[in-house]
Amino acid sequence: MTTDSDARRKGALEQIARRAMQEYGFLPDFSADALNELKTVWPTSRAAESPGIDLRHLLWASIDNDDSLDLDQLTVAEALTDTEVKVLVAVADVAAFVKKNSAIDAHARHNTTSVYTAGRIFPMLPERLSTDLTSLNYHEYRPAMIIEMVIGDGGVMQGSKIYRARVRNQAKLAYNSVAAWLDAKGPMPAAVAAVPGLAENLWLQDRVAQQLKALRHEHGALGLQTLEARPVFAGDEIRDLQADEPNRAKEIIEDFMIAANGVTARFLYDKEAASLRRMVRSPKRWDRIVEIAAQYKFKLPAQPDSKPLERFLAAQKAADPLRFPDLSLAIIKLLGPGEYVVEAPGEASPGHFGLAVRDYTHSTAPNRRFPDLITQRILKAALAGSPMPYSRDELTELARHCTKKENDANKVERRVTKSAAAMLLSSRIGDRFEAICTGAADKGTWVRIFKPPIEGRLLYGFKGVDVGQRLKVQLVHTDVERGYIDFKKAQ
Repeated sequence: MTTDSDARRKGALEQIARRAMQEYGFLPDFSADALNELKTVWPTSRAAESPGIDLRHLLWASIDNDDSLDLDQLTVAEALTDTEVKVLVAVADVAAFVKKNSAIDAHARHNTTSVYTAGRIFPMLPERLSTDLTSLNYHEYRPAMIIEMVIGDGGVMQGSKIYRARVRNQAKLAYNSVAAWLDAKGPMPAAVAAVPGLAENLWLQDRVAQQLKALRHEHGALGLQTLEARPVFAGDEIRDLQADEPNRAKEIIEDFMIAANGVTARFLYDKEAASLRRMVRSPKRWDRIVEIAAQYKFKLPAQPDSKPLERFLAAQKAADPLRFPDLSLAIIKLLGPGEYVVEAPGEASPGHFGLAVRDYTHSTAPNRRFPDLITQRILKAALAGSPMPYSRDELTELARHCTKKENDANKVERRVTKSAAAMLLSSRIGDRFEAICTGAADKGTWVRIFKPPIEGRLLYGFKGVDVGQRLKVQLVHTDVERGYIDFKKAQ
């Protein structure tokens, strides 16, 4: 039963989220022009573009979070031979509905991303689009961009194509239930059982995804695992923060999207089209990563190299899986953030250190990320032989802006999560917790406790504490409005 107090708490989180959005320069609401524009989006888009070939008969399915409504991708697989499988990824054709320089586009360009907070979701596109017209919803016919890949034995890419098509989602699936079934820890989801042949198709997708994953890790992709905390509500009352853990169903989508993004990047490079690339540079604090590895009796080279780092991570995950997310968190902090850069014809980007890939863009989530919508517009122009929709200078400015707003969105989401966490911990002042240091700089030292997985500032006893170090802390103060959670080092 929801009480007035519970409702006030949930309402307080929503107001905190709104203020955080405004503080970091986001537009929390759509303009009147954007909302009026929605009335003309559907007939205009239908008249403007043909929908491509008809692939509605295939066993397309979406796999996402239980509560996801903005469905960007569908997947399906087809065995060609004993060793070759054709994988198709359908990406929502958002560019058919959201035109460059429209009022809706202006909002998306300003915010650049949907922001998911414990208080409220702030979508990049109006919900009439992102959860309806441009979402690949169950049993709805939708236009899509298709990335077709032929995967050979061992996860090796044998060929690829990109084209437009019409698709139909045959089953809306959720990560946790699909993963439990794949791992023989739960029943086959009812939505899978209802579609003849879908179970076999998902097993095929799982097999190919595991091969792609294994090949990436052979090349040095980092097997990192963090504990992203998701608030759990009972009505309007926050009851817990639960870790969002990886599973096999998530790996199907993750590995197929990484492969599809690589295909898109190489396609645009071959078409000599300037495009946005997603990259993580070689880590500046590699020396600290070397020190952490040495604490586990593992020697890393003096210069950044993802392959031995991945061997170290794999060894530690096998040796101590329960504490592996804590080690991962320390390494992620030291690797540094990702960023968007422009790759122009004849140039080569530095690539993505954490994924061990050189050709990588963001193209598979255009409902929720503006860089993906930019890439989709460029991709469609390249397919049609039309003039490019963005100049090099415009892309350079957009890359900078999208990087900044992605970082800002992370700060908003962390701010509201911390307010939710402060709300959860407000009755536990004086309690002691096991923790790990997640940040150490002139501006402060940060730690994350394990249960529940919450980060706060170490106000006292921080001298000599560095990233990756484990310690005991005591909770000394919380401030729900500001999202402050303060600890001191405990003996």
